[in-house]
Amino acid sequence: MSSKEKGWKEISPAGVCWKSSMTYLTGDWKTYHPVRDVEKCTKCLLCTLFCPDGAILWKTEKGDIEFDLAFCKGCGICANECPTKAIVMKI
Repeated sequence: MSSKEKGWKEISPAGVCWKSSMTYLTGDWKTYHPVRDVEKCTKCLLCTLFCPDGAILWKTEKGDIEFDLAFCKGCGICANECPTKAIVMKI
């Protein structure tokens, strides 16, 4: 038996991931990724609140948001909830 941990692609269908998304990089699940139009963005931070994976972060030192694509699953909730439509999902 190998001591190497299985990646998500090696888990059987309907299997349950045994780690939280904070310690298990889930970003390669996505087909789409978010792209933000900084001209439209009002920095209301609703995207950070609605992101189910905590993949959108407020960077205090920059005074701006940042997408952590290592954890983003490409669900599109951020784009759907953005009141100014500043986020779109791209392939």
